[in-house]
Amino acid sequence: MVLNYIALGIMIFAALVCFYLIIAIHDIPYEIAKKRGHPHQDAIHVAGWVSLLTLHVIWPFLWIWATIYRPERGYGFGSSDNGKWKTELSTRLAAVEARLAALDGTKVSAPLAVEVKLLDETPPAQG
Repeated sequence: MVLNYIALGIMIFAALVCFYLIIAIHDIPYEIAKKRGHPHQDAIHVAGWVSLLTLHVIWPFLWIWATIYRPERGYGFGSSDNGKWKTELSTRLAAVEARLAALDGTKVSAPLAVEVKLLDETPPAQG
């Protein structure tokens, strides 16, 4: 008779542990999104709770959604030299603005040597 109560206690404990683990697992994509500063972290959190109703069928998609965003590069598979191209493009824009200002007869804000240097460079490959 005592063994029956011990077995019942073990079964109740195991059921409670399984229930807790299911609740804890559904929140992992939200924690990843929060750590990375994901712009859709609230939607991922709500979808995690909805995934409980669907027996975690959509949970792997939430994991992918949360992990695909990085603050330094956004979505996708950007390379680490994106900052270099942004700097180069802003320099070229400043050179074009300086040339336009020179053509309009207003004060030039960038030196013309920079403009000549940039015009001699080959443009970056697009794609």
